[in-house]
Amino acid sequence: MTRKARPVHDRPHRGLGRNPTALAVATRLAYARAKSAGVTLQPLLKSAHVSRRDIENPDLRLKVQSQIEFLNAAANALKDDFLGFHLAQLVDLREMGLFYYVLASSNVLIDALRHAARYTSIVNEAIFATCIDERNVGLSFHYVGVSRHQDWHQMEFSMAVFVRTCRQLTGRQLSPNHARFTHARDHQCNGFSNLFGDHVEFGAGADEITFPKNTRNLSVMNADPYLNKLLVRYCEEAITDRPGRRDSFRTRVENCVVTLLPHGDANAEEVARQLGVSRRTFVRRLSAEGLTFSKLLKDLRFALAKRYLADQGLRLSQIAWLLGFEEVSSFSHAFKRWTQQTPSQARLAYQRQLAQDLT
Repeated sequence: MTRKARPVHDRPHRGLGRNPTALAVATRLAYARAKSAGVTLQPLLKSAHVSRRDIENPDLRLKVQSQIEFLNAAANALKDDFLGFHLAQLVDLREMGLFYYVLASSNVLIDALRHAARYTSIVNEAIFATCIDERNVGLSFHYVGVSRHQDWHQMEFSMAVFVRTCRQLTGRQLSPNHARFTHARDHQCNGFSNLFGDHVEFGAGADEITFPKNTRNLSVMNADPYLNKLLVRYCEEAITDRPGRRDSFRTRVENCVVTLLPHGDANAEEVARQLGVSRRTFVRRLSAEGLTFSKLLKDLRFALAKRYLADQGLRLSQIAWLLGFEEVSSFSHAFKRWTQQTPSQARLAYQRQLAQDLT
């Protein structure tokens, strides 16, 4: 977990748009699984601010933030720390509709990857993907309009579905040579390496998955250039109708800071450099949203600390490192200033509260 974060290239800032939405395939799978397991659904729905009618209407897009919150709540209720990964094994890839079929009719794998990068907003408006075509081939993912640090399950679901799609398109058991996740874990579940390969990195500087270069020109089994041309036209129309990728500056700063914290680089100068703006512009744009960097950093560390403490698998030393503290004692002192509790006391309280909320 020592890999340096990649610079986050600046994208045009056009102000805030509406909340990004998704097809919510993962949400509906999680809902069905929780329902079949006899979980009381109302607390999960309430936590995600959605109704039964919303989820049970397959034609309705849901807010990405609601999907993240529902998956987190469902994972806790089901006691499944890898819910997103497990749900990805169940999904019929055709449920992604137009997006899946434009990939499945592509000529070779690299064409499918390029289409996947361009048309991700059809499936999820909060995920911005870029195609990797260098020493390896694959996709890199960035979040737009939502905070990445709140999400584990949606990203693991998306990455697992991506690998399954590449295997289905080519008819080969492709194995990634690298899978990187920006969130932290101290272990993998059964089956994780079978899908993602032996080189899985958590707490990485980017969310990305790559395959060896020699997979670049693998033929897609159902390639159909005439159908693909038609579907590309439909996809272009679909993304034209989607709202532009818009983001608050705060969200962009937060998503950058999370990757820098473990390396001790989460300072205003470095974050501004990563975002491609001057220090003066950086301060001005935060101020326009009523923020200072020191306040944002404190609030983000506190939010992350609560998220990490809720995960019993993370040791306090790991949490301290992830938050950019050199010593556990420094983390403990800071956390006690924030909450008047030690991290251990808070961890116990979070677990009790979670159990109460889900009964």
